[in-house]
Amino acid sequence: MSVILNPYLSFNNTARAAMELYQSIFGGELAISTFGDMGMAENPADTDRVMHAMLTGDNGLVLMASDNATEAELISGTDFSISLSGDDDALLRGYWAKLTASGDVVVPLETAPWGDSFGMCKDAFGITWMVNITAAGA
Repeated sequence: MSVILNPYLSFNNTARAAMELYQSIFGGELAISTFGDMGMAENPADTDRVMHAMLTGDNGLVLMASDNATEAELISGTDFSISLSGDDDALLRGYWAKLTASGDVVVPLETAPWGDSFGMCKDAFGITWMVNITAAGA
């Protein structure tokens, strides 16, 4: 069982270009899913925007990113979050409970369309955290 902590960057429709640049710098494999790929483009303008990109670089580097939805404002200083992910359900739920005890739930920790448990919250200091618990057997 494991847990990974890594930065998660937000962009205004430039996530693909940014992640391709980072891949050219750090190497590794880049996986990109759009809102359209995941059936989550509520606004047709979001179809080709990046819902989730993950660069698994050489030497253990992991960097994630996404585009904001068309109608969502992206403010400098709120263009990043921290991602906790892995398969240790109890440990990750414990982190979630502690982060939300003095913070605010943005997206409840529950089963997501991709099958994992996912939630998003802001801690007591306004930092956004995402928790993704890999589905059993995945």
